[in-house]
Parts: sequence; C-alpha cells; structure tokens
Amino acid sequence: MKPTDVQNIRISDSFVLTRVGVTGVKKPMSVHRPKGAVTVIANIDAFVDLPQTLKGSHMSRNIEIINEAMVQEPVKSLEAMCLKLAHTLLKRHDYATRSEVMLTADYFLERRTPSGRPTLENYKIMAKALCDKAQNVYKKMIGVEVIGMTACPCAQVTARNIMNERDNIEVPDNVPFITHNQRNIVSIMIEVPENAEIEADDLIDIAESSVSSPTYGTLKRGDEAAVVINAHSNPKFVEDVVRDALMRIRDKYSYLPDDALVTVRSTAEESIHKHCAMAERSTTIGKLKEGENFKPLPNTCA
Repeated sequence: MKPTDVQNIRISDSFVLTRVGVTGVKKPMSVHRPKGAVTVIANIDAFVDLPQTLKGSHMSRNIEIINEAMVQEPVKSLEAMCLKLAHTLLKRHDYATRSEVMLTADYFLERRTPSGRPTLENYKIMAKALCDKAQNVYKKMIGVEVIGMTACPCAQVTARNIMNERDNIEVPDNVPFITHNQRNIVSIMIEVPENAEIEADDLIDIAESSVSSPTYGTLKRGDEAAVVINAHSNPKFVEDVVRDALMRIRDKYSYLPDDALVTVRSTAEESIHKHCAMAERSTTIGKLKEGENFKPLPNTCA
C-alpha cells in the first residue's frame, strides 16, 4: 500500500502562508577568504511560501538542500550560499513563489588591545537571501553584529555642570568625565548586488569605529583604564552610533547601486535603567548619497 502524501492533500477555504520551513539547522561551512578558506558553524533558517490549496510543505526537502550544499566546494561568500539555497528551494518546491534563507555564524578576528596586546575577538556574521518569482526579485545581503561600549553624553554634561556649580570644581570640556555606560550592540545589514563583494571584516570595522569604544574579551588593568578613558572621551547616544555608521557606509560603498538596501541598528543595554535604548535606520545607498545631515546630535538632552 502506497503511503499517503499528507502534505499534498488539497484543502479549500484556507489561507496562503508567507513563510513555512525549518529553523536552527546547524552545519559547518567552508568560505573562501582572501587569506584562505575559513570554516564557520552556520545556523540556517530556510523557508518557502505555501499556497492556500496545500495542507503542508515538504520540509525534509529543505534539509536535503542544505545537506547537499554543505558537501560541495568552499563557497565564495555566506550571502552567495544563501542565494543558492533560496534558488534551489524554489526548484524543489515547485508550488512556491517565494523563498527566504537566513544564516548566522560566529566569527573571530585578531585584534589588539589599547596597549597592543593580541587578542582573538568574537563577532557574529549574518547573511540573507530572498527570491520572489512573482516580483522577479532576487536579493542577497551580508551583515554583522558587533558588541562595543557607549558612554552617555547627557549624563556626562549634567554631571560636569553639577560639579562645576555645586562643588566649585572646574572640569574642562575636553577632559573625560564621569557618566553611565552601556554595552552597545551594533548590527549592519547591506545588500550585495550581483558582481559586487562586501567584506564582513570591513563592516565590523565600521561598527566598532562608530561606538564610543571597542570592547575586548580580556583586559589587564592598563587596558581597562584605556578603554574607559577612550569611551568617556567619545560619548555617544544610540542615535549617534547609527548616524556615524551610516556616514561611513555612505563613504565606503558609494559605488553600489542607489537601490542597494542598508539597515543599521544600535541597541544600548542601559546600566542605570531597567530598559534598553535603540535606534535604527533602514534606507538605500542612494538616499544616503542625497546629502542628508549626518552631524551627531549635540551632547544635551531635554
């Protein structure tokens, strides 16, 4: 007796589902890098849409597609792999009109602390691809998530004024001063057009240079002091972080097509509040090049 293909059962009076698939598929992936191939452990989500007439999606096909891709030669980039998977999903799910693949992986870079001590720091790489046959849209994106540090400009100015007026202590504006700090999580996602390449390392550099100070896994006393001094010499709101990152993206990637998508987010895990602060901008390279004002906000708050 032939088993019933339950997923293919036809149904009526139902709804289209926009994303059906698998999440959290972990696989090793070898990626070409300028200095050689790098292996990362990727966490993959893969989806297709489902028409209103079908009971279910054949999710095992998603796993098979991922498994087949992993045994091939090293890929050019994570976003290229996502796009390849998205194309294959549409071929195997012939009822689908849209596919989406998202990938995250831990990534390590050699860094040096303020004193020059070598360290290996952890970052997150993100990649995404979208295929839409109906709209004739085929996009791939690369992104990073970076943990840094910000120092609050508002509390710093207020504390300096209080010390000047109440205690008659003159603290010059150019001297780093007390304020509260945040662990700041910066994420950048940028569309990679066909025949273009964007290095995740460069996006990490942009994110780290946009916070008050980078942070490190291991710091000795002198390095700890240097990080604190550097951060308090460069106080920033989450709004400043996003705007500074956008400015650097605009300058570095002005050669990309005007319709290339960009999203930057800064989330500050507050030290004196029980909530977090967040700022985000989703836009295009063309909009960034139109001459918007990227000057940081003044170091005051209402």
